[in-house]
Amino acid sequence: MTPMPDPVLFGGTPVLFVMAAPAEYGPALKARFTPLMTGIGPIEAAVEMGIALSRLQAAERMPRLVVSLGSAGSAKLEQGAIYQAGSVSWRDMDASALGFEKGTTPLLDLPATLPLPLRIPGIPTASLSTGANVVSGAAYDAIPEEMVDMESFAVLRACQKFDLPLIVLRGISDGAEELSHLEDWTRYLHVVDAGLAEAVDAMRDALSSGAIRV
Repeated sequence: MTPMPDPVLFGGTPVLFVMAAPAEYGPALKARFTPLMTGIGPIEAAVEMGIALSRLQAAERMPRLVVSLGSAGSAKLEQGAIYQAGSVSWRDMDASALGFEKGTTPLLDLPATLPLPLRIPGIPTASLSTGANVVSGAAYDAIPEEMVDMESFAVLRACQKFDLPLIVLRGISDGAEELSHLEDWTRYLHVVDAGLAEAVDAMRDALSSGAIRV
């Protein structure tokens, strides 16, 4: 069973931090919070988020904000830089053969691209695509969004079920070159860890000052 961390008080706001993989949870982030680790991919993220939020609700320990952190790939953005997602889409969903817009879930009244309205001042914003595949090389050409990950859309849908706002922070770990082995992903995770920690500090300041209200 996945360990259940308590939400962390940030600027008086209970925040649940969510990550996918221990490799992304470096010393800078470890000094600031203990996250819920969902595992990698949209299925694991959806399952673990649903279980976690249900258990927190039953225990009357619900957060008021969820923050998803980790790495992302991009062939367009600066490697090692930190971005907050302004929107997220699900690139795996394609029911266009039945007349539905690609990216929309059939019979669900949601657009293909879901906005993420909360903003941390001073952190650049980029569009995000979630999917179950590791994107590399020419595969980026078919994805209009600026960065890709494997969990955020699933985390957002779970948050929506519980009426919780979500902030997504991603550090660009790969995408400039074709991936061929695991180290191509992990090479810059120490840089991403330090950058995400600075973004978390900026979020704490914004919650304390009222620049972010939830």
